[in-house]
Amino acid sequence: MNEIALVLFDRDGTLVHDVPYNGDPDRVRPVDGAREALDLLRVRGVGTGVVTNQSGVARGLLTAADVRRVDQRVDELLGPFDVWAVCPHGPVDGCHCRKPQPGMILWAAGRLCVPPDRIAVIGDIGADVEAARRAGALGVLVPNAQTRPEEVAAAPHVAADLWTAVRAVLSGPPLGRVLADERPIADAFDSIRRGR
Repeated sequence: MNEIALVLFDRDGTLVHDVPYNGDPDRVRPVDGAREALDLLRVRGVGTGVVTNQSGVARGLLTAADVRRVDQRVDELLGPFDVWAVCPHGPVDGCHCRKPQPGMILWAAGRLCVPPDRIAVIGDIGADVEAARRAGALGVLVPNAQTRPEEVAAAPHVAADLWTAVRAVLSGPPLGRVLADERPIADAFDSIRRGR
């Protein structure tokens, strides 16, 4: 695999705490370490983006404007992101963009002129890593309390947190299935910034 030039993140449960069908920007709360992980990528010149399923639009629980307001709040707290891709369809709509389909990843790749084999996708459920696989990108699962055990077992690469996932992506293709970083975040961030 080539050096990673773009990291695409799932939104809910990965970058921010998952609030089901959230249409309220005031309820957006970044997960621990999200800002530091994104800063590390940006310091290294790696692009960042978000690819998010928002089936609440298809279900009538949210409007597209609600999703945009929440996305803007995420961008205020953690951005700026180079690309956003949102799928408003439901699970039975048969679209090509809803993860685990690769449509959003391939669209983001085309938008930023980055080949899929130079993209990593980091998410909290199996659909995120499966979409990465189908697109020809690297997939890394960062499980949370909602991630099913079978998704963890099936994932090609699993990291305990965003920081560990990002460090592994920056270090080259992950060599193991379970990724680990023993150093404190501040020490690891400082050494990467200094190029070590």
